[in-house]
Amino acid sequence: MSANDYVNLKLEKRGHTAVIFLANPPAHTWTSEALQSLKRLVHELDADRDIYALVITGEGNKFFSAGADLKQFADGDKARARAVTRRFGEAFEALAAFRGVSIAAINGYAMGGGLECALACDLRIAEEHAQMALPEASVGLLPAAGGTQRLAWLVGEGWAKRMILCGERVDANTAKSIGLVEEIVPKGGALDAALKLAEQAAQQSPVAVAACKRLIQGARNNALLQFLPAEREEFVDLFDTQDQKEGVTAFLEKRKPQWRNG
Repeated sequence: MSANDYVNLKLEKRGHTAVIFLANPPAHTWTSEALQSLKRLVHELDADRDIYALVITGEGNKFFSAGADLKQFADGDKARARAVTRRFGEAFEALAAFRGVSIAAINGYAMGGGLECALACDLRIAEEHAQMALPEASVGLLPAAGGTQRLAWLVGEGWAKRMILCGERVDANTAKSIGLVEEIVPKGGALDAALKLAEQAAQQSPVAVAACKRLIQGARNNALLQFLPAEREEFVDLFDTQDQKEGVTAFLEKRKPQWRNG
């Protein structure tokens, strides 16, 4: 599959990492077709056992993504609004469910659906000039692609309400202080930092990472008491994998493990 097969997206594979570039200049706004492409692409990467991590970023140095193109909502067509929000949800839910480590390299403005895309990733790295906001209520709408849920889970209810209810925009430093991003880098440095983190993740067993991720994210939708036993069962299930045997053997032999992702 070539990069030209995806609408407003470009794909590069660098070792065990897939890099997705948002490519709808000037602001990399999301279209319905691009969201369908993202969903399909993530599913294809999920099926590629040689891919352990995914990095998503915007082309250029000004925008990660400005979110949805509001022109598609201008006529007040509820059927169209329902279809578009469904595609937002399907695309970002696929991204959140990606079995490997997903990293948003926020290289500029991440607004509305752009920030919701980053929230669907496991980790976020922001360049020092980045700005983030969920301004939907300022135009009579709301964040409908996971924003009301994932932001509150990540930064707490207070800051989520400041950003969503009061329309507060945050810079990179504030984002880091509230836990919205994990790292700040100089302008132009987000992709390299994300790739470095992806390489770090690739040193882990892919099947163990997938199991850990299911458990960490599972508590968002299920009771803690349900997932504590599941945590123990996932641990035992890893003993059926080649990676578990290789990991322990390599440690005992004082060598680097050779993961088979199975």
